Amino acid sequence: MRTHALNQPLAVLGALSLAALTLTACGGTSAASDEKVVTVYSADGLKGENGDGWYDKVFAEFEKETGIKVKYVEGGSGEMVQRAVREKSNTQADVLVTLPPFIQQADAKGLLAAYEPKGADQVGAADKAPDAKWTSVVNNYFGFIYNKKRLADPPRTWEELLDPSYKEKIQYSTPGVAGDGTAVLIKAMHDFGGKEPAMEYLKRLQTNNVGPSASTGKLAPKVDKGELLVANGDVQMNYAQSKDMPNLAIWFPAKGDGKPTSFALPYAAGLLAKAPHSENGKKLLDFLLSETAQRDVSAVGGGFAARKDIKATDANATELNGLLEGVEIFEPDWADIGTNLDTYIDAWKTATGS
Repeated sequence: MRTHALNQPLAVLGALSLAALTLTACGGTSAASDEKVVTVYSADGLKGENGDGWYDKVFAEFEKETGIKVKYVEGGSGEMVQRAVREKSNTQADVLVTLPPFIQQADAKGLLAAYEPKGADQVGAADKAPDAKWTSVVNNYFGFIYNKKRLADPPRTWEELLDPSYKEKIQYSTPGVAGDGTAVLIKAMHDFGGKEPAMEYLKRLQTNNVGPSASTGKLAPKVDKGELLVANGDVQMNYAQSKDMPNLAIWFPAKGDGKPTSFALPYAAGLLAKAPHSENGKKLLDFLLSETAQRDVSAVGGGFAARKDIKATDANATELNGLLEGVEIFEPDWADIGTNLDTYIDAWKTATGS
């Protein structure tokens, strides 16, 4: 900033007043907290490609009911956490929504403030933090997608993806950046029985892998068009996308002759510490867990309600439950993953040369 123009006393006073206003706005004091806005940093998947997703409907209803405008920023789970970390001394967002283990990582980095939204008592203990730092708002499961038009016989196992016919026709999002990309490591370590055999497999798969992608959501259009035959994803996002992408189909890889497996991968939301519009953030979290919003999770969003007292009976809910028939659901050791995530990511980078 130029200082030579501030020679007059009135100019000095004006500059001091301007600085005071700037500090007030950045510090989240009354002037900022009274603003009718709430900023959300979220993993992709809940906002529709054509403005018809769960976020689109819920945010519109929230704005109409409260007069609070939602400012929305989207990216991979890890990307959103890292952005919040960079802004920690001058927090810009109010609510953070990511997939595990990134919501736990955000908590470990001191990014989250304790707040138990209304309706959180109906969320299962495994789907929320015991200290109220985060709560699942949409339940979900990890999965893969394939192009059902190009593949008459859909893949069934991890091993099939090593076939030369899949060369440069497979892509999965980047572990450590995208939540679903990190989920590839989690599932592979479970299915192959540990870090070393999982990394050995992913090293072999690299021959057919196109390369990194920061966003899982961007892979589905490539699969639908046939540019890719297989990609990773999650049930909620891919099911919602399939409404406009008719060639998408969801599947769950098995190892050898074993059962296909998956695990819960919920969208978990938390209030950011030192949020500039903390009260508005609390109101939005309450709204996301309201009965009205939760009843739309399957019908509009293609996901699973986080509240146990919401029993969805719509056509989407019936089809979603059918997708999971015969799939073995395991529970990852999130404490171990949270502690050793960087080690696993480094092992993946070494194995794949990424």
